Amino acid sequence: MNPRVVVGLSGASGAAIGLRIVEILDERGADVHVVVSRAAELTLREEVGPDALSRLRERASKVHDIDSIGATIASGSFPTRGMIVAPCSMRTLASIANCLADNLLTRAADVHLKERRPLILLARETPLHLGHLRAMTAATEAGAIIMPPAPAFYLKPQSVADIIDQIARRAVDLLRLFEPTAAQWRGEA
Repeated sequence: MNPRVVVGLSGASGAAIGLRIVEILDERGADVHVVVSRAAELTLREEVGPDALSRLRERASKVHDIDSIGATIASGSFPTRGMIVAPCSMRTLASIANCLADNLLTRAADVHLKERRPLILLARETPLHLGHLRAMTAATEAGAIIMPPAPAFYLKPQSVADIIDQIARRAVDLLRLFEPTAAQWRGEA
């Protein structure tokens, strides 16, 4: 059986990373369930282009409506191998950290925490204030992995697409479902 993974996109800059994660998981044969916030739909169009949402739908096994709180991914009885939220806005992070399962994205994240499944949050904000840091700490204490989408400049990326791809591959690698595909540090030359 192909591993089932949930990918959530919330309304922060970096929507291309979420799309690339879905593409990589699809290429690897995963059963990809996606939930996109309304703000993320706007960000996808703005940052990636007018066809971004249709590209996402083509690569996902299932796209769930953000308000469909009764969807399969809202239940712990629906087995998955992990969830990635990319990008993860501070509003979404705060909801996850405080167990406010007020939409399908935050409910699915809450399910992953309660079921002790991997939850990777690509938190997107800078600079950070104390409230952001406390929310990151609370989410980490609950079991989430906070992964700011920081570029690996030591790999000498040649384009923005290279940076997006590396961050997306690193997030997928954190699920530990497949052989790693992110470029790795090889030590000093």
